[in-house]
Amino acid sequence: MARNRIHPHMFALYVSFASILMMFGALTSAYIVRHAAGDWLEFNLPTYFYFSTAALLLSSIALHYSYRSFIGNNERGYKIFLPIALVLGSIFVVLQYYGWNALFNMGVDLKLNVSGSFLYLITGLHALHILGGLACIIVAIINAFTLPYQPTVKRQVRFRLVLHYWHFVDVLWIYLLAFLLIVK
Repeated sequence: MARNRIHPHMFALYVSFASILMMFGALTSAYIVRHAAGDWLEFNLPTYFYFSTAALLLSSIALHYSYRSFIGNNERGYKIFLPIALVLGSIFVVLQYYGWNALFNMGVDLKLNVSGSFLYLITGLHALHILGGLACIIVAIINAFTLPYQPTVKRQVRFRLVLHYWHFVDVLWIYLLAFLLIVK
């Protein structure tokens, strides 16, 4: 009887997802507890955060198209959408930076009120996870343009790891943004 088994690297990735979820769950729980204590600075998120969300979603779509092209023997699509995903992911980080600057210019900084500190911490930690994903996409691009096009099982697994991580940080950002909008 054949067993449908998860690849060990994929399992390790899913375990890391659990730890990342616990970290952000703890941060958002602490945010709620501290918010309820009062003395909370109310402010609206700059529009940069919404534009960055669109860039991240488009990046995830581009990476997905690249992966589908890779496994579907479409080398051209694979090599076109992979750099697009990188550029859009990089735009996300740049727009986050502009959002932080806009917050700072509104008077929301790390020291004025704990609400600002939480916002910078949560969005900054997420941005660090995005930077890690961008590094993985860069490695995937290097592989795409230096190795011969061969969608072997090993390369498919590696690409799927990048894809799953990228989709994960995408969904995580949607959660964080929704949380920050609902729990003002």
